Amino acid sequence: MRFEILRLDDIDGTPVDSTVVDAASVNRIVQQAASIGQRIWIRPAETSAS
Repeated sequence: MRFEILRLDDIDGTPVDSTVVDAASVNRIVQQAASIGQRIWIRPAETSAS
């Protein structure tokens, strides 16, 4: 499963940028964000129909 991780603005919480990662990478990114106090939003990545 893949997840979209959005980095949020510190002031108003609006998304600043995003990246799509596999499930194995989510924990590492959450740990990095927590260590620097960064706000993130994680949601399942949309899949395109083939």
